[in-house]
Amino acid sequence: MADNVKEAIANAAKEILMQEKAHRLTVTDIVNRCKITRQTFYYHFEDVPDLCRWMLKNDTKQFIQKAKNLESDEERLKFLFVIAINVLPYVKRGMESNYKSELEQILLQHIQSLFEHVCDEKDLYQDCTRYETRLILRYHSLAILGLLQNWQSEDTKNLDQIVHTVYRLMTDGISPLS
Repeated sequence: MADNVKEAIANAAKEILMQEKAHRLTVTDIVNRCKITRQTFYYHFEDVPDLCRWMLKNDTKQFIQKAKNLESDEERLKFLFVIAINVLPYVKRGMESNYKSELEQILLQHIQSLFEHVCDEKDLYQDCTRYETRLILRYHSLAILGLLQNWQSEDTKNLDQIVHTVYRLMTDGISPLS
């Protein structure tokens, strides 16, 4: 039952972000939308950023399960981009709200956590210290987040090329010199 209530709250927040001007996404708006009390909201979440963290965590579990069925790491990276492109309208609306700085931090932590999961699972960066690995993953996370923040329809048309280039940057490196 608790997960159903959490999902209802998350769906209400998504509806508000997409149907209304999201300059003020408030608990009041969310509880009115899903017809629950403020106490019920606060029983499940500390605040709106906590709700966003839960939504990302919940979506990540599903993402990881689906990504495991893909054959290559480049396909998994493309899957990440496709998922991100699909949620981009929600993210952009959320960034226009009163929670911009919190959401940026949550997204960055989420992407970095996802990359850390892959690194741990595949035992990547064996020759690097933990500090170096975290720096590399932070760099890649910020790069992905930057690409997504400035995503345009032309980028969607060139998705395969972008994914391939990003994958090469993350795995092989691309030298500026020939």
